[in-house]
Amino acid sequence: METVVILGSGPAGLTAALYAARANLQPLVVEGLQPGGQLTTTTDVENYPGFEAAVTGPELVARMHRQAERFGARFNGNEVTTVDLKQRPFRLVLSDASVVETRSLVVATGATAQYLGVKSEQALIGRGVSACATCDGAFYRNQPVAVVGGGDTAMEEAMFLSRLCSTVTLIHRRDAFRASKIMGERVRANPKIEIRWNSVVEEVLDAAKGIVTGLRLRQVQTGELSELAVTGLFVAIGHIPNTGMLKGQLDMDAKGFIVADHTRTTVEGVFAAGDVQDPLYKQAVTAAGSGCMAALELERYLQTQEG
Repeated sequence: METVVILGSGPAGLTAALYAARANLQPLVVEGLQPGGQLTTTTDVENYPGFEAAVTGPELVARMHRQAERFGARFNGNEVTTVDLKQRPFRLVLSDASVVETRSLVVATGATAQYLGVKSEQALIGRGVSACATCDGAFYRNQPVAVVGGGDTAMEEAMFLSRLCSTVTLIHRRDAFRASKIMGERVRANPKIEIRWNSVVEEVLDAAKGIVTGLRLRQVQTGELSELAVTGLFVAIGHIPNTGMLKGQLDMDAKGFIVADHTRTTVEGVFAAGDVQDPLYKQAVTAAGSGCMAALELERYLQTQEG
């Protein structure tokens, strides 16, 4: 039986693994379907503390992995398919049909950004297509970009990018925003933001260059097609937390994010860290910080059990 199992191997899971390993808890990290998490789709990371020069997302994750492993963290390349938190020890079934039992659990399975699903979009993620303006906006300084979405997140992304980019085109499929009134008013009043109402992205254009050069748009009401020259596309239509295997096991909000007090969930001995319980910030550094918190709280929990 394991003492600590960590689900997920992004910044939250790897930081939790590092702290748990340094506490001699010999954690087992179940890496999941996408080892390294969303960072592995990021080209250059310039806002992670301690790196004077940009570091690629995969390299940053690899360094975290090696650091945790150096202190005794162990890694399993499967993903978890079934979780039973209603018995103790907790029981996990992995994708290779093996069963793992553990006294404590850190859920750091992250969230998956929703994309448009249009032609060439996936191939251009990290090469002009992004789901995080605060992560990647600085790479498009003084360049024209577009944002897709109509909620508060899209408004915030557009406002942030307007401080960096030459122009921001906000593309929304309807004729009114879903965002709060004040956020919508701020966007409308911003001279650097142009709004394309009743429009959708039909295709991300790259002119066979491997980088975004523009978008093909369709006007919903007329069907008219047009092209928009941009170097960056920021998709702001939401994130889906990777919590499907935990439905009915832990309290979650309406969108599926785990409800946690700091990192303590509603099941004693189960902790949540990173984007899986953070619908707001979604940054590598905040995920890492919550991974640290989860490991420290977990260590205290295990000490009370031993006492």
